[in-house]
Amino acid sequence: MKKLMTSALCLMIAAPVFAASHEEEASEEVVAQIMALLAEQQCEMDPDDIEVEEDGYDLDDVICAGSGQQDIKLDLDLNEVSRRQE
Repeated sequence: MKKLMTSALCLMIAAPVFAASHEEEASEEVVAQIMALLAEQQCEMDPDDIEVEEDGYDLDDVICAGSGQQDIKLDLDLNEVSRRQE
């Protein structure tokens, strides 16, 4: 019983840490800017596939005319950092 209580206490203490590390969602303004940027490049994606990272944004499953599906990374200023063909 003591082990069970100790384990439960550890989980309760650790839970806020795990919750805080959950990625935030991009603001509506940033999503609109990213979607406009992609439209200029004849690309589209599901806005739900925008992942916020410490140093920018990870755009998963971007579909671009003539080049297919890609993953794109943007910095915090929405400048393209990398693009990987899938």
